[in-house]
This record gives sequence, C-alpha cells and structure tokens, in this order.
Amino acid sequence: MLNKIKNFVINFAKRLTDVRYLGQVIFVIVLLLVSWSTTKAIQANYELQKNVAEKQKQNELQKLRNENLKLKNEYLQTDEYLELTARKQLGLAAPGEKLVIIPKETALKYTVESSFKNEEEIIQQTEDNKPGYKKNLDAWGRFFFRR
Repeated sequence: MLNKIKNFVINFAKRLTDVRYLGQVIFVIVLLLVSWSTTKAIQANYELQKNVAEKQKQNELQKLRNENLKLKNEYLQTDEYLELTARKQLGLAAPGEKLVIIPKETALKYTVESSFKNEEEIIQQTEDNKPGYKKNLDAWGRFFFRR
C-alpha cells in the first residue's frame, strides 16, 4: 500500500514537470473560472430581469390606481354627486319632493324575504357537500395555518 502511494506521488511530480500536462491543467482551471463567471452573470441578469418585471407590474398597477382616482375626481365634480351629497348630509330635497316617514313595523310588514344567500351560508353549504376526508383535511389545514 505504501509503495502504491509512493509511486503515485513520484508519477504526479513527473507530470507536473511536463509542460504539456501543466498547460492542460491551467487550461482546465481557466475554463472553470470562465464558466463560473458566466454562470454568475447569467444569474445576476435573471435576478435583474425579475426585478424589472416586478417594477413594471407595480408601475402598471399604479397607473390603474391613478386612472381610478382621476375618474373618481371627475365624478366628485358632477352635479349628480353634489345632489346626492346634499340629500345625504344636509337632508335637502329637490323642489316639490316631500318627506314621508313610515314606521318600521309598517315597512317590515310589506317586505319579502330575500332568496339571496349571504357568503357565510354559501360557504356552509359547500362545507356540508364535501366528503368526510376533505372536511378533515380542511380542519387540519385551519388548525395548522390558522385560516
């Protein structure tokens, strides 16, 4: 065993003195360094491209918000908004309109029960239609993820 190690070291020393072998080793090292540098550059470009795409999305979102605010400002300057605000906040009415106060009991007597379900009823109905294993998985999900 010791003899094999000694022979390996002697052969390796002889190879290092050979110019061709030394040139190949240097070429491989340079090739690895260039590959590493290229990989880092590609990764940096990918990260930058991802940031640019995110900033573009944020820019588009802000443009939409600005457009919504512009439309809201236009609406706030209309006569319709002024009339609705005057009715609501100041209790004003248009000429010829009369205020009629109806007792709550009378108003409720002529109402019809709504057939629309609220969100909680819809969620409850979908929960009831799920199979048992799905209910169990959902319950564990709510427990662990506090949903």
